Amino acid sequence: MANLTHLNDLGDAEMVDITSKEATARTATAEALVDLTPKVAKAISDKTLEKGDLFSTARIAGIQAAKRCSELIPLCHTIPISKISVKFEQDKSVLRIEVFCKSYFKTGVEMEALTAASVSALTIYDMCKGIDKGIVIGQVRLIEKTGGKSGTWRV
Repeated sequence: MANLTHLNDLGDAEMVDITSKEATARTATAEALVDLTPKVAKAISDKTLEKGDLFSTARIAGIQAAKRCSELIPLCHTIPISKISVKFEQDKSVLRIEVFCKSYFKTGVEMEALTAASVSALTIYDMCKGIDKGIVIGQVRLIEKTGGKSGTWRV
């Protein structure tokens, strides 16, 4: 059976003690895919959304979400994030959101990157749902992480 680090000897949930861990440079890249309807894809391409600047708003939402991850995900440590970037690529009806987070700390920034990608996708939905509610938020996944005891991991 796998060793679940967020459970104590009695099986109760608890935050992992990272006191003795070494601080290292850590990064994480995550993505979220948003399937757009043709009407929504056209409105984004034509920049005719009534709610304003879609990408600036979704970028800020993602950055804020990463910074507040420990308030949203139980047992997450508060991490001093030194860099967050949120990028968007639209290929016809698929919008790809890529988030990069960086920190120098005792635990990784994977959850921050995943949370940022998720909230950016939710913001896209919120800003476009007035055109068509058929938007689908799809795959959210970690693409890469670096640093820490486990080193580098990539898809």
